[in-house]
Amino acid sequence: HMKGSDMDLDRQIVVRAVIEAVYAMSHLLLPFIPMGAKSIFKKLNTGPIQLTEIKSDLRNLAVGTEIRVGDVLYSKIISEEERLNAEEAAKRKSQSLAEAQRKKKEKKAAAAASSKAGQKKDSGTDNQPLFTKVDIRVGKITKVWNHPDADKLFCEEIDVGEASGPRQIASGIRGHYELSALLDTKVLVVCNMKSVKIVGFASNGMVLAAKSADGSKVELVRPPDEAEIGERVFIHGLTGEPTTSAQMKKRKIWDNVAKCLKTSGDGVATWNGMDILSKAGKCCVATLANAPIS
Repeated sequence: HMKGSDMDLDRQIVVRAVIEAVYAMSHLLLPFIPMGAKSIFKKLNTGPIQLTEIKSDLRNLAVGTEIRVGDVLYSKIISEEERLNAEEAAKRKSQSLAEAQRKKKEKKAAAAASSKAGQKKDSGTDNQPLFTKVDIRVGKITKVWNHPDADKLFCEEIDVGEASGPRQIASGIRGHYELSALLDTKVLVVCNMKSVKIVGFASNGMVLAAKSADGSKVELVRPPDEAEIGERVFIHGLTGEPTTSAQMKKRKIWDNVAKCLKTSGDGVATWNGMDILSKAGKCCVATLANAPIS
């Protein structure tokens, strides 16, 4: 499936590829169904070009071009019998859907009641600072390469001090760094996130970076060079053990922590205005001040 915010990039890539393919194939339809092909070009807001000018990498449409969906070009021709059968099938499906939705609402209401009761029970017992529930460690990039199917992604192997070896992580910083600049670089890695597939690549964590307001500049959050690989970063006065990856997702812990992550006026990584530290000192970005971190 491609649901959820973590699949945004995958959906964009698939939609772009499909639209580009439709544009290219419409040139082949033009001699046979000229009106239909012209309608497609109109929907894509881009006119036809010479076949020899079509790019083999299917990057013919300008970024930002408005796509006009409009009506279906050709409706399916069906017999009266097929129409009646379809109406009957739709009626049965509607009835089944209504029953399924009723059961789903009942189940959701029961789960909400149970969750509310559990939250009320635990509300006075969990005083652990939210930041300490996240396992952010010092990592070292030992290998990095371009993602073969996504032009905004790097694939990395990052040593975070685990006996099992480096983790593989995907990062959307390809437009802001050269490969050579990342190799052997120390970074901060969120380690207690569930593994997710990003354009077919299994990513086991997140590399922290600050981003300018307009998104034109991205800078990695880096610990001091003397920071120890695998060391968990901290904030003075806050203590607590990191939670599990399942709880991170279920309770949206990272989403809530990230809301308060930003750089200071001096480029120091902070949470709720408090400096994020390694034993060797503050974790910082190169130049971005008062920029959100994610």
